[in-house]
Amino acid sequence: MTDTSLVERVGDRLRETGAMVAVAESSTGGLVCSRLTDVPGSSEYFDRGVVSYSNAAKVEVLGVASATLDEHGAVSEPTAREMAVGVCELAGTAWGVSTTGVAGPGGGTPRTPVGTVYIGVAHSDRDDGDTASVVTADRYEFDGSRGECKHKFTRQALTDLLAAIDERAD
Repeated sequence: MTDTSLVERVGDRLRETGAMVAVAESSTGGLVCSRLTDVPGSSEYFDRGVVSYSNAAKVEVLGVASATLDEHGAVSEPTAREMAVGVCELAGTAWGVSTTGVAGPGGGTPRTPVGTVYIGVAHSDRDDGDTASVVTADRYEFDGSRGECKHKFTRQALTDLLAAIDERAD
């Protein structure tokens, strides 16, 4: 599936289910939001995006617990989960998606090398997006330049969102 067909498929599935999505981005710096809004009519399913690049923004805007960042770091499963839930609840949407990773070229560690990303997906059964009932976060590792990693992270976030929507619809 091409990137264009992927983002169109995400939009189609959100329209079909009557659901809205909000996005919390760190490592992708707004690229997921950009891709979602490349599709004409995206206002039917895209609510907002938050680029929470700093830890302070993750805490202040998305409600990520300082203890989570202290214990697990910004690039971690718990942080991705809390970011996805936070944006879902902030926006009152059915879906929340998050990205947090290391795009490089620096910043990697042996435990979290450059190219590592965590993608969080939250779903709320309530119309107001309050209290996400289903939350996942998965770790991926990609190779490439900073730009290539950001694009791969974005594609993975859209792929994970589509899979979650399809799973909920079944």
